Amino acid sequence: MNKIRPCAIASGIALLLALSLAACTVAPVGVQQDMTTGQETTRTLAATTPAESSVVVETHTPSTTIAETTANLSPTTTPSPTPEPTAPTTTEVNVDSLHDQALVIDTHNDTVLKIVDDNSWLPEINLAQSTSFAVDLPKLQAGGIDIATFAAYTKGYMSDGQQNFARANSRLLALINAVLWLVRQNPASTLIVLEPSDLSLASSDGQIGIIASIEGAYSFADDNALELLRQYRDLGIRMLAPVWNNANALGVGTMEVYRDGTRASGGLTATGRAVIQEMNRIGLVVDVSHMNDETFWDTLKLTTSPVIASHSSAYRLCANARNLKDDQIQAVADNGGVIQAVFYRSFLSLDPDSVTVSTLVDHIDYLVQKAGIDHVGLGSDFDGASMPAGLKKASDYKVITRELKRRGYSDAAIVKILGGNTARLLSAVWQNGQSTTSSNLQISTDLAMGASISDRTPQFIAKAALADGVELDTESLKVIIDGKVFQPTYDPNSGDISYTVASDLSEKFHVVTFMGSATHGTMVRTTRIFYIS
Repeated sequence: MNKIRPCAIASGIALLLALSLAACTVAPVGVQQDMTTGQETTRTLAATTPAESSVVVETHTPSTTIAETTANLSPTTTPSPTPEPTAPTTTEVNVDSLHDQALVIDTHNDTVLKIVDDNSWLPEINLAQSTSFAVDLPKLQAGGIDIATFAAYTKGYMSDGQQNFARANSRLLALINAVLWLVRQNPASTLIVLEPSDLSLASSDGQIGIIASIEGAYSFADDNALELLRQYRDLGIRMLAPVWNNANALGVGTMEVYRDGTRASGGLTATGRAVIQEMNRIGLVVDVSHMNDETFWDTLKLTTSPVIASHSSAYRLCANARNLKDDQIQAVADNGGVIQAVFYRSFLSLDPDSVTVSTLVDHIDYLVQKAGIDHVGLGSDFDGASMPAGLKKASDYKVITRELKRRGYSDAAIVKILGGNTARLLSAVWQNGQSTTSSNLQISTDLAMGASISDRTPQFIAKAALADGVELDTESLKVIIDGKVFQPTYDPNSGDISYTVASDLSEKFHVVTFMGSATHGTMVRTTRIFYIS
């Protein structure tokens, strides 16, 4: 691990505060700074307004070939090619030291799709060793990335002309299981990030912090969305994009079609609105990347927490529906959110073959100009899209810091872009969902996380252990399976909470939660992923 600090976020925040107090001698392109107040004012960047938008779809397949559908438009920018990186100069070594001391957070990769078997959906590739992927633990370490966000992605499934919510849930659970498996396989070098304090713990001992997210909530039906959302949070999900490009039960994505190709219109549905409100309540970050305009604006009007665009860039520089328009950029900033510049070549230029690190930083410049320095971060889309020349993998990450410094960004500004802004947002949202533990009641089960079950109508058993003198609120006892709530049987002599599934579990992966509380006590939840072998 090449991070040279005793505690990443502690020293990173200290560095940020110190640098913020220092006078900045040069402002980035598109930004002028008042040296007496430290306030930034914007000036206009020349850019051509596109006549129409182009949609490029991320395929999210393990293949390195990305299917791209691009309208016949001329590029709005013509970036100058940047040569492949060479050995760092003395100046670059100093910049790399800044990078190493900063807290670096990447808010999107699709690597978990590559570590599961295509047929069984079980995890099989441990990222502890070097791989051919853009992301593995050695590459994250070499690139100085402290925290990486692994997205469980699905675009949904159709059966008999209807959305197959159960299949989408099974796929998402398989990928969440793989993320948790990865952390269990590497306890000394990784840490699942669940709450604000974990942002510092993630790399204080040289560990890589892993945030689990969902990209595309196609498992949410009207009758199970809120309970399933809570179960995903139990499993460690801390960020969720309600839609991918396709429309679903929550809202409409950028392609404005359902999975079967039927046209979709409008924004958030009633269920989608309820999900956003519950995400705010339980402290899950709302990811607005992939929303169409109406879903985006419905979300910004409704949310009471800052939002994130986990991997989107500037529409003005690349007219793609997956990028944010100027009024959307301003709205995210006004909301207190952060826009994470994506590295996907087709989202950076309508001439993807010309894209370099310089092109990416052009977008960062523009986002800083429009949103302000406190509202820009980085979301690569590694292992889900084609990357710029010179930035093909996580180990190349420092070239971004070098280019930012070359353009005149202050150290304080660079620290914010690398992860300071993102850490602030995550901490603010996650504070809302801080879980409380109960000393009066414990619910335990022998069912291990990711366990295999052969019976399609299994009996689930958990045990309630009460503190002396405490009574169980038996009315509070529930068993939840894939977002559906059932009433269990309780044996006060043994403390057993049991429920037998009545109908066959048809899909492979499932999630079960045991919940209950002591009288006048805090609700306790114990949640496990399992699969049918």
